[in-house]
Order: sequence, then structure tokens, then C-alpha cells
Amino acid sequence: MILSFHPCYVADINRLCAGRDPDEKDLELIRTASAVILPQGCRRSLFEAARGLCQRVFPDYTARFAWPEKTGQIIMFARFNAPHPKTAIFDSLKDYCRKYSVQDKPDDFDFPLVFKYNGPGEGSGVWLVQNRQQMRRLLEQTARWEKTGQYGFLIQEYVETKGWCLRAAVVGKTLVTYWRVQPGPEKFHVSASRGAEIDHKSYPELRKAGEEQVKRLCARTGINLAGFDLIFPTGSGRQGPLFLEANYYFGRRGLGGSEAFYDLLCREIDRWLGKTR
Repeated sequence: MILSFHPCYVADINRLCAGRDPDEKDLELIRTASAVILPQGCRRSLFEAARGLCQRVFPDYTARFAWPEKTGQIIMFARFNAPHPKTAIFDSLKDYCRKYSVQDKPDDFDFPLVFKYNGPGEGSGVWLVQNRQQMRRLLEQTARWEKTGQYGFLIQEYVETKGWCLRAAVVGKTLVTYWRVQPGPEKFHVSASRGAEIDHKSYPELRKAGEEQVKRLCARTGINLAGFDLIFPTGSGRQGPLFLEANYYFGRRGLGGSEAFYDLLCREIDRWLGKTR
């Protein structure tokens, strides 16, 4: 029996577990299932129940919950030798202030630098910091942000890319890469939600290099559904690609929209199950 918690994949039995932990009925069905299909908005409790009670689970979210959010992903990149920009991770503002003053930046970083909060995606919670005044304002903002119960941020070296960022979308055994290009040179964020354009053709040799890095990381972590962001330094003599982050719930515009994405996802689930359409 195939059990699906994904609203877009029809299986022998379909259940919705959105916004809640799995109940006794869910657990009973998982125990008797030969395979379980999970949604992208999967809670840790549902994933752990599925992995603990069923031998076959798609997608594999082990890495997602072992190294959560932006700070966790940097730890994952370091553990598996996936190249990424120099980064300092802080659990909280208090953690930062043990080492540095709110009036200044970490000693081994130069301006401009990148400041990122945990959690938000598509460029939200990410700033390019040009000077000490901006840094101080962000740290003061962080104190207010933490009062809402949110914690964790990172400081990262700024890498010049001329507004180009590679998205590598892993869906089962399929890997699709395309550029997101910010045409406004004065704009820092490179995401479709911030006006970036999609380019599937330029710099095929760089796309190939990005694909090889992503395949290597996925082979070591088991990740089979995610959108990776990678960048290639320009004008500095450094080599790319460099990983920025992994998005487990990612935009679909570069994949042809939601309908095309869900069609691809369902085909890949069928392939994983050994089914043919």
C-alpha cells in the first residue's frame, strides 16, 4: 500500500497532515505502508514517524532536519566539503556580543558583508551591509527580532557575481539548472520575487560545474528534493561554484510554473516507486 501525505500525488491512500503532528490514524497507516510520500511542508514529527515506521520514504529530509535553516546549512556544507563563502554563525545576539561589540563587525570580515537571518527565503531577511552604521542598525533590529522568539543569524563575506546566481533544482533523479539574473546593477538580491530574470542557456560550462557540485553533495547527504543556490565569483581570481543555501520549499518559475513542477514531481515519485505512467 502506497500512502501519500502530498496533496498533489494520488496514491492508494491519501492523508493530509498540514499544520499538525501525525495522529494515531496516520501512524497506523504508516506502519502498514510499503512506501510513504511526504509533502514539501513536512513537519519534523511527520518525517521522523515515517522514517521510523516505514522503510521507503520520499523525499529524504534527513539533511533538512539534521542541519536546519541557513545556519544549519552552512554547517552541512562545511561537513561535506561543499565550497561556500566564508561565514560566521551566531546562535543569538548574546552569542555575538560575547565576541564582538554591537558597534563593530567581526575582525576577520571586511565591508561590504552579507547579514542573514535564519528562516526566511527568497531574499527575505538578507542584507548587504556597507558600513558600521548599517551593521549597528541591523544588530539593534536583531534584538527586536529575537523578542518574537526567532533566533540565529550569520555573517558572510560578500562575493561579487555581477548579479548572477545559479539555481539547481533537484527533483528525484532529475536536476535542472538555470540562472537568476538581476538586471538592475544597483540591486543586491537575486531572486525571481525581487525582479530577477530567468536564463536557461548562458554559461553552460559553469552550469555544468554547478551540477557536478550539487550531485556530489546530494550523493553524500541523500537530498532528493531541494533548490540549491550557487554563485561564481567574478574578477577576484577565485574559482566557483560556491554554495549559498538549500531551499526545501522553492520557487517554480524557472521550472515552468507550479503545474510543470508538480507534473515533474509526480513523474519522479513514480520512477522512485518503480511505476510507469
